[in-house]
Amino acid sequence: VQLQAFGGGLVQPGGSLRLSCEASGFTFRLYTMGWFRQVPGKGSELVAANFYRTRTTYYSDSVKGRFTISRDNAKNTVFLQMDSLKPEDTAIYFCTADPRARPLEVDYQYWGRGTLVTVSS
Repeated sequence: VQLQAFGGGLVQPGGSLRLSCEASGFTFRLYTMGWFRQVPGKGSELVAANFYRTRTTYYSDSVKGRFTISRDNAKNTVFLQMDSLKPEDTAIYFCTADPRARPLEVDYQYWGRGTLVTVSS
């Protein structure tokens, strides 16, 4: 199993970034895809999830209205569009996958390597 995330970097407050994650080694269309973020000294936060069974999404309160998760099952890829970025969005972002219908906790089955997002002027 591989989850390879792309798109992190440095952006000014108010700017946008788009993360993408290419998956392989499992049946992508039958997995919930999630994006977590971690800040040193703090736990992991599920910021967005795309539930394969209901085709619905979840967003944490901290990113609701600013982030959008989407997926392309034909390309085994999940995206996270991040708009109106704030300094507090600075974190390492991880692409994750889980076979359950609606996982909201940190115990996703598969985790990729993180990509660093830095929001700073």
